[in-house]
Amino acid sequence: MNRSMKALVIGGGIAGPVAGIALERAGIDAAVFEAYDATADGVGGALGFAPNGREALAAVGIDIEPIAEDMDAFVMLSWTGKVLGEFAPPPDLPKQRMLWRTDLYRLLYDTAAERGVPIVHGKRLTGLTQDADGVTAAFADGTTERGDVLIAADGIRSAVRALIDPHAPAPRYSGLLGFGARVPGEGLDSTRRKMHMAFGKRAFLGWSVTEDGEAGYFINLPWKRPMSAAEAKAVPPAEWLRHLAAAVADDRTPGPELVRRTRPEDLLVTGALEDVPTVPTWHKGRVVLIGDAAHATSPSSGQGASLAAESAVMIARCLRDLPYERAFPVFERMRRERVERIIAMAARTNQNKAAGPVARVIRDLVMPPLMRRADPKRFTWQFEHTVDFEAPAVAGV
Repeated sequence: MNRSMKALVIGGGIAGPVAGIALERAGIDAAVFEAYDATADGVGGALGFAPNGREALAAVGIDIEPIAEDMDAFVMLSWTGKVLGEFAPPPDLPKQRMLWRTDLYRLLYDTAAERGVPIVHGKRLTGLTQDADGVTAAFADGTTERGDVLIAADGIRSAVRALIDPHAPAPRYSGLLGFGARVPGEGLDSTRRKMHMAFGKRAFLGWSVTEDGEAGYFINLPWKRPMSAAEAKAVPPAEWLRHLAAAVADDRTPGPELVRRTRPEDLLVTGALEDVPTVPTWHKGRVVLIGDAAHATSPSSGQGASLAAESAVMIARCLRDLPYERAFPVFERMRRERVERIIAMAARTNQNKAAGPVARVIRDLVMPPLMRRADPKRFTWQFEHTVDFEAPAVAGV
């Protein structure tokens, strides 16, 4: 066990704190450095958390049950309200969960504090240097930190990824912008612990309504021009709500009412749905990428947070059992094929969401028989993945 190792974790979103917690559990000293000065409490919409992600967190003692709700199935509908198909994981698997990102964020930060893992804000990485004895991270405030390894969990526009590979690919735009909100659900039909998703005429809508009258929704809006999150947030929310209202106006779903109930100050604007199909360089020397820095999938996968949790736990396991120069290649061999397969699946989903009028008609005709005949393993293989944190990581696996 590498008890004398010190790990610098760059990024305080989801993957970073999970990595810090997992490293501490592995007996490795870790500290997390986040670029933004303030925490992200209250930021973010609903997350689907898959069984594989839940088990990865549980492997290092993180329990999401108090903040999550069961999600028994996914119901796919057309703009007319016609059910195109319903998908539920096999009963022998743990249930899908739905939670709010802000609740998960707070749980991870509180757990990190309880475990003695510092999360330091206002540390925007500007450079790094490596030598035979360690790696040094330089930050915009003029400070530096020294460690044995550096783990980059700094997202889809990873500064670390660009530093270890200046030719790394840029994020790919899906043609969709993301929006969402939590609104009062009184008077709306309960979705009975099922996530409903509709291929609308002009946008893709997902929503759930609890028995106690709370509703949450997201909309993926086709948009020709890519927009960063900052650019999208610069547009007044009231203007976006007008676009969203027009996009769902003809759909026979709760979409028009959900948008009507959304106050401008409550609208979550996430910007472009993006992915990175493959990142050629996952590690260099004492530096390794995890989470969206290594394998960014669009939100359409429903696996982004879960894959980040898996990788954060796996890198800690590998560093616990192997020296970094062997741990990083083993980590990549364990992860790359799986995550890139999920990224590709999500990209195909995005194409369906942005379908034109002719493609939409064909999709709505073809999908029901395909869903009825589909082999469940075509979908459920991604949920069956488990991380055995106690098993030793072995070089060559």
